[in-house]
Amino acid sequence: MTSRTVRRSASTRGTANWSSPTASRHRPPSRRPRECDGPSRSGTVVCDQCGRENRLPAAAEGTPNCGNCGSPLAWIADAGDDDFAEVAERAKPFVLVDLWATWCGPCRTVSPALEQVAHDLAGRIKLVKVDIDQSPRLAQRFQVQAVPTLLLLDKGEVIARQAGAAPAPALRKWVEESVAARR
Repeated sequence: MTSRTVRRSASTRGTANWSSPTASRHRPPSRRPRECDGPSRSGTVVCDQCGRENRLPAAAEGTPNCGNCGSPLAWIADAGDDDFAEVAERAKPFVLVDLWATWCGPCRTVSPALEQVAHDLAGRIKLVKVDIDQSPRLAQRFQVQAVPTLLLLDKGEVIARQAGAAPAPALRKWVEESVAARR
């Protein structure tokens, strides 16, 4: 994964535009989000295409596009027991849920791969991360017995499930095959 330092000034900040899922299918190179303020708050993501920062809310409808160049943005958010429905279940694109724990080594290993998939499939999926130690009701609801546990949701319904870490290409293939089977 590549990363790049971004100057923080008024000229490099933008607000993402939102569009329908039929927006451009451009797949920008990978770039990690700069910051995330936590559940139901805005996070900041750098556009892979033009390098501008865009503020993204954790919960919104549609799919985010760069406020400067219009390219699809990777949408990565945190959620917990109290805001999961708002952040994940009501999202229009497919939602990849990462049920993880801070003490879990494989969870830390798979996190960059999941972010890579979110960037590769920008505009088509939303990645939502849930710390099961902070969200025990979600862990119980989804019957988490191992971490990381990955779920793929379509309008709040679980359409695919996988336990354990995997490399980015395998995760991307799993997501794409699950989405294709749903359509």
